Amino acid sequence: MPVLWHYCHNMQALIPQHRYTWAMPGGRPATKPAPQFGQRMAAFRVARGLSQRELGQKLGMTRDRVVYYERSARNPSLEVVQQIADFFGVSVGELLNDTAKSARKPGPPSQFTQLAERLDKLPRAQQKTVALMLEGFLKQTG
Repeated sequence: MPVLWHYCHNMQALIPQHRYTWAMPGGRPATKPAPQFGQRMAAFRVARGLSQRELGQKLGMTRDRVVYYERSARNPSLEVVQQIADFFGVSVGELLNDTAKSARKPGPPSQFTQLAERLDKLPRAQQKTVALMLEGFLKQTG
């Protein structure tokens, strides 16, 4: 971290002064946890690789408004929730609750899920071959 040295005339000494950099947090640390909506919104934003400023620009709002929704908005308006859900391509229910985890029925994974897991373990070239075969089959069956 860059340090600036400030000469203090009263004490006749050099005092280190730390400069604020982009890597430092922008405000006080949170004293209470963010609401679930804000946590989910932040998780979707981070998964997309967006900063708060970038998300704000894409949604037509300021970075401060994004920070407010992520950290402290307990009851956001339906319009805002719908706008954010549409941007991330998820349902309002998924944005407000963690429905992706609860949507999975209990029991062993399906045959397709097991095949997909095995496919993930193949080298990339073989994955592409399987994908091309599957796409050709699906085109034939309509």
